[in-house]
Amino acid sequence: MLDSLYREHNNWLKSWIGRRLGCPEQASDLAQETFVRILTQQRQVQPHTPRAYLSTIARGLMIDLFRRKSLEQAYLDSLQQLPETTAISPEDHHLIIEALMHIDQMLDQLGERSRQIFLMAQLDGLSHAEISRRIGVSVNTVRKHYIRALTHCLLLMDDSHETDC
Repeated sequence: MLDSLYREHNNWLKSWIGRRLGCPEQASDLAQETFVRILTQQRQVQPHTPRAYLSTIARGLMIDLFRRKSLEQAYLDSLQQLPETTAISPEDHHLIIEALMHIDQMLDQLGERSRQIFLMAQLDGLSHAEISRRIGVSVNTVRKHYIRALTHCLLLMDDSHETDC
């Protein structure tokens, strides 16, 4: 199944991705990653519309790529603000980007309000009362969403440490 899917649609998929990215090398990499995703799925799928199936998987991979690039650019922009004497090794740079991607994935699973409140508290250092005033909800609502977001992140962090062992 995968063999025929690859033979029949790989060139089309590379072209489809290439038109969206404008980079043949990245298109080739993402096309390969698309087939790797299919190969590593728990269940075998025989799509009735293979191109729609492949483009859906590839679209998700492109979103991940854009997200990673955006996070990396934000990180590089923040490094520009540091004194030049602060040097970060390539290994540390990679670890920081991976951590940012993990945080982004955790936050992406939260509802919009919980994510907003969590980020206002953690990044902006705002109190629950200040967040309440800014977004127009009660302090109890802010507290409830903050606790939900914090609990969610802590549980996911615990899960990821258990799988590392």
